[in-house]
Amino acid sequence: MAKKKDAVDIAAQQRAREQVEVEQAFLKGVNTLRDLIAPSSLEFHSDHFRLGTKYGRTLYIYGYPRQIYTGWLSSIINMDEVLDVSMFLYPVDTQVVMQNLRKKVTQLEASMSINQEKGKTRDPGLEAALQDAEELRDELQVGSEKFFRYGLYITLYADSMDDLTFVQNKVETLFGQQLVFSKVASSQQEQGLNSTVPQLMDQLQIRRNMNTGAISTSFPFTSADLTQEKGILYGINMHNNGLVIFDRFTLENANMVVFAKSGAGKSFTVKLEAVRSMMTGADVLIIDPENEYQRLSDAVGGSYIRLSLNSDVRINPFDLPKVIDTDEADDALRANLVTLHGLLRLMLGGATATNTNVTLSPEEEADLDQALIDTYARLGITSDPLTHHSMPPTMADLYDTLLHMGGTGPKLAQRLRKFTSGTFAGIFSQQSNVEINNAMVVFNIRDLEDELRPVAMYIVLSHIWNITRSQRKKRMLIVDEAWQLMKYDDSANFLFSLAKRARKYYLGITTITQDVEDFMSSKMGRAIVANSSMQLLLKQSSSAVDVLSDVFKLTEEEKKRLGNFPVGQGLFFAGQNHVHIQVIASQTETQLVTTNPADQIKQQAQQQPPQ
Repeated sequence: MAKKKDAVDIAAQQRAREQVEVEQAFLKGVNTLRDLIAPSSLEFHSDHFRLGTKYGRTLYIYGYPRQIYTGWLSSIINMDEVLDVSMFLYPVDTQVVMQNLRKKVTQLEASMSINQEKGKTRDPGLEAALQDAEELRDELQVGSEKFFRYGLYITLYADSMDDLTFVQNKVETLFGQQLVFSKVASSQQEQGLNSTVPQLMDQLQIRRNMNTGAISTSFPFTSADLTQEKGILYGINMHNNGLVIFDRFTLENANMVVFAKSGAGKSFTVKLEAVRSMMTGADVLIIDPENEYQRLSDAVGGSYIRLSLNSDVRINPFDLPKVIDTDEADDALRANLVTLHGLLRLMLGGATATNTNVTLSPEEEADLDQALIDTYARLGITSDPLTHHSMPPTMADLYDTLLHMGGTGPKLAQRLRKFTSGTFAGIFSQQSNVEINNAMVVFNIRDLEDELRPVAMYIVLSHIWNITRSQRKKRMLIVDEAWQLMKYDDSANFLFSLAKRARKYYLGITTITQDVEDFMSSKMGRAIVANSSMQLLLKQSSSAVDVLSDVFKLTEEEKKRLGNFPVGQGLFFAGQNHVHIQVIASQTETQLVTTNPADQIKQQAQQQPPQ
């Protein structure tokens, strides 16, 4: 029986061994976390290492200036390059530091005394060192400062050695500008890599003495802060969850451009800014091509002016401004003649069905110029400002002047006739009956024919500009669908001239467009962006992202975000700062400014009485 039992035990042991071997073989084929994150190869050299297909190099900081300023490290952190940064801080006992400082002060005083006895000129370096040591000693004594040993290491990564050297030069240049000096960790690349990977190991152990104040300036996680004591709320800074509160009129100019694809929230954002700006005392003027601002205008008691061939609204482009600036008053007629030239070029051929610019010949330009001067002169209006209060002429008067003059006048009159007695007669050929004396005035041009829209936008802009120059007041002008103006050279030039001169009259122009490529392809479009201190980039199409990236010098991360932003998020540029912003609105504000059809239908259903 014993022999049989032994045989059973041996068999069981054999099966157990086989089971263990099978389990071990299985476990060898299972991927662990280390297997997943480990590179295919790791190779170290004296001044670099190779991590899989990537090249890397670790630098350490060894020299600092006498004074360093807050945020000096942020320029490195914000580089559009792949890098790892590690900081190591080792507290030092204050008593030990005090003893060393006393010795140091004694040495410095002794050196200064010896130099004085030998008749040497004073050494500013010694004096500065003594002053720094005494100040630090006093601060340590009262407990306002602590002392640390500080190590800072940076590991750079690139796809090739040339790229790695290029990145290193960029980093060293940025450091050198601040008198911070770095070196490659020669023959210590393995230790450098271990020191910068997130495992809390300082294997380089290259440290510098620093007090609390100096170390605090090295805090790298800085972000642009656009919170002012006054202004309006634009949204939330997604970098630090702070509020973006800003007054656009504190910048060098108050102009703003808004780029976004349809449905990204551009109208919502602009209307939100408009209603909040009114609370600060600003008047708001709007050119509305799609009937998007009526509900907002009605809610705040604004004036909603509907321009169409059937409406009673009239705007006379020959109106002269009652200029408050004496120097400009003398030149008011000449300036309006220039504006009229651009308008008439648009009317006589610029805004055609094929969207091609039909220019006037030099003879036609000369005859048109003379006709404009004669038309004003027939009503007693000359360059003398005292005559500018007379009743201005109309487009019908210009037609009559052209018809009865020589040269190309009669031909120009025939081309102008559709605006005086033809299809488009009435709206721009009679005396103005529009008053801009409300906190919000909206000019609706939706019901105008496509051919008339750029003409109408030009005339409305001119009319607003005349009013603006007659009374200096805080105003905002919103030009929606501005690409319609940018299609034609004359209207684009006119919009640019307003953007360039608006600041003088306390006017901020907001230019909105969803056709980024058309807008930026125009020379004037880029000029308008350059003359706008604020820019808001919401979600864009892929083709528009490339265009905007070139203009605004976006990083790869910003380009990626710009094409994938949810509704209401974007990049907000204000002067030299820019942040990732989330536009927010209260429930009441949302009801006023929303353009979402689903929200509007829901609101209408709630307002209807129950059956």
